[in-house]
Order: sequence, then structure tokens, then C-alpha cells
Amino acid sequence: MKARARFYIVFSAGLLFLAAVLVSSTLVAQEADALVTRIREKLNMVKDYQAKGILITNVSFMKVPKSDITVFYKNPDKFKIKKQDGISIVPKGGMSINVNSLFAANGQFTAVPAGKTKFQGEELSVIKLLPLDEKSDVVVSTLYVDDKLALVRKAITTTKESGTYEIEMSYGKFISWGLPDKVVFLFNTQNYKLPKGLAFDYDTGEKPVVNDKSENQKGKIEINYSSYIINKGIAQDTFK
Repeated sequence: MKARARFYIVFSAGLLFLAAVLVSSTLVAQEADALVTRIREKLNMVKDYQAKGILITNVSFMKVPKSDITVFYKNPDKFKIKKQDGISIVPKGGMSINVNSLFAANGQFTAVPAGKTKFQGEELSVIKLLPLDEKSDVVVSTLYVDDKLALVRKAITTTKESGTYEIEMSYGKFISWGLPDKVVFLFNTQNYKLPKGLAFDYDTGEKPVVNDKSENQKGKIEINYSSYIINKGIAQDTFK
């Protein structure tokens, strides 16, 4: 009888522990969903914008000078860069240099909490977004989020077609809109397909160097924004 009683006590304790773990996991998942909702609500305040900035490109096989640019955005995923020489750059899916597009799937993803981490001296929440659409080019996006301000500070996205790339955001004058002052885009030059308009923007007469596929070379594109015109309306024809 004593052995049976001990068994029931241990069994009951195990069930209570399992229940506590499940409840804790559920609460953490709900917190992740709530944080993603707050981020989306902030980003959705911006229906469109036209921004001025400077584009800096650092890719091993290109010599591209700094360029004044105008950036156009229309919610949820229209994004276009127009350079001062008239060349337009439209990143695939608008995703590459625009964090808004990570949330343009109308909820068609699962948010999975992945703990905390330090980034640039700040403690951030880590959330993984897993697309529910099997046809999505994105495999997973890992977000590093300031949960107090509901801002994405960094995102690492793994895709089927273009490998893995990162975007880092710095905020300042436009933080109340969730819009960055600076965006840095990092990618592997062997895997990433450069946007049309940028891939051909090397010095006249100079051909791109064919990289050794065994080398893991990094490319970097940086945009420093100086001004935004927000929610004043942008024609759909702008993105053609």
C-alpha cells in the first residue's frame, strides 16, 4: 500500500509539473503573439511614405558611389528606391530593405518565442516567424525586438532562393512611427540575387568579378534616411 501511495504521489507531482510547463509555454506564446500584434499595429499607422536618404553600397565586385535616393512605400508591401540618376531599384518582394514586409502576410505565420538576447548593449526579445504558406520563399524570420517600444531592431531571414540575409534598424527622429533613421542590409554575395537596377550599377566598362563559390563573401547595403513624408498618398503607378 505504501509503494502504491508513493507511486500516486510521484505520478500526481509529474502531472502537476507537466501542467505547469504547458501553462507556462502557453503564456509565453501568447506574450509573443501580443508583441507581434503591437509591432504590426505600430507599422500599420504608416499607410505610405516618401523618404529622402543616402544609399551606400559595399559589394566586392562593384564600385558604386554614394547616391541620393528617394524611397517610396505603400502599405503593406510596395517598396521602391529611385536613385538620383533615375535608376529604380525594386527589391524582390520589397522585403530586403523594408521590415514592414515581414508583417505583410496578413497573419499567415506562427510566432514562436525564442528567449532573450543582447544586441548593441540592449536586452531584446527573440521571436521566430514561421510562414504557414508552403509556397512562401521565406523559411523563417528571426526578429530581435525591443518589447517596450514594440520595435524590430534586427531581423535575420532565411529564404529558399536567396539564402540568409540580415537587416538592422537604428531609430531616432521617426521612432514614434516605427520608421528607422538607418537601415543596414547584410547578405551573402554568392546566394543573394541583387535587385534589378543595382546589379548593373558598376563602373562603365568594368565587368563584375566572378566570385569563388567556396568563399563566403558578405555584401552590405546601407540607407541613411534624412526625412519622411508620411500618409500623404502615393499613386499605385509609382511602383511600376
